Amino acid sequence: MKIKVTVMPKPGVLDPQGRAIQQALGGLGFGGVTEVRAGKVMILDLEESDPAAARALGEEMARKLLANTVIESFSVELA
Repeated sequence: MKIKVTVMPKPGVLDPQGRAIQQALGGLGFGGVTEVRAGKVMILDLEESDPAAARALGEEMARKLLANTVIESFSVELA
């Protein structure tokens, strides 16, 4: 079963990568972009066949490794 883990900076946390993307877009003529938040998306293929158990595994992996929960939030969904 595949799961998708999305990790994003928490609101209020500085996002230098998002800021750099926003400035680059402005330089390319896309001046209407007021904010960019850059994150990570990971697709994991698990041997688990139970959807609830797969989601729980994804949440545990995100808390332990995939996200820095002090400054990042995450979501897990079936992919």
